[in-house]
Amino acid sequence: MKAAIMQPYLFPYLGYYQLANSVDTFVFFDDVNFIKRGYINRNNILFNGESFRFTLPLISASQNKLIKDIDCCDNNDKLLRTIKQAYTNAPYYREIIDLVESVICSEERNLAYIASKSIKVVFDYLDLSKDFIYSSNVDYNRDVSGEEKIIDICMQLNINKYINPIGGVELYNKDNFLSKGLDLEFIEKESILYKQGNDEFIDNLSIIDVLMWNSKEEVIELLKKYRNLSL
Repeated sequence: MKAAIMQPYLFPYLGYYQLANSVDTFVFFDDVNFIKRGYINRNNILFNGESFRFTLPLISASQNKLIKDIDCCDNNDKLLRTIKQAYTNAPYYREIIDLVESVICSEERNLAYIASKSIKVVFDYLDLSKDFIYSSNVDYNRDVSGEEKIIDICMQLNINKYINPIGGVELYNKDNFLSKGLDLEFIEKESILYKQGNDEFIDNLSIIDVLMWNSKEEVIELLKKYRNLSL
């Protein structure tokens, strides 16, 4: 059984979905501290040919609060209007804007819920089955280091291989994982290219951009464009 553990991000970039798609169980790390100016409640879309940062407004957000204990504001009109304006001419606008709106305007305003929903609805849209769980529902040791938390979550879930994005290669010691019977592997997104409606391609935007410009079949193929690395 393979697993990955990541904080829930709001419509993150393609690499996040590649990670989730590469494992049997994906754990939303929702009972860790919120990171300001991170990607938990914001990302980038293509707006007038340039990368544009969008943000889901939060209520009293603080790095002293856990992600699961933060709520989002109710007024999402400006954010939704910006996304609509950015992609109104994209070929898959009609179905994707409904998907985006179902997340951003969800009646449940908890940040962990909304961010994780932005992952789940994409897999539902692509008809890809995935086992999603929340770390807050796992009985693991919360009083140890970050690496030890990851290892303990995996052990509680009977996982034997942990997958992480290549950006975290400096965070983990492979021997520490092996000592607990866990293989440690990394994945790295390959270079991709698709038509974005302008001459210059901008990579690593929110999955919203990928979905707006590509068919379901094309998105599924893009999910496969990564490298497995054992370091």
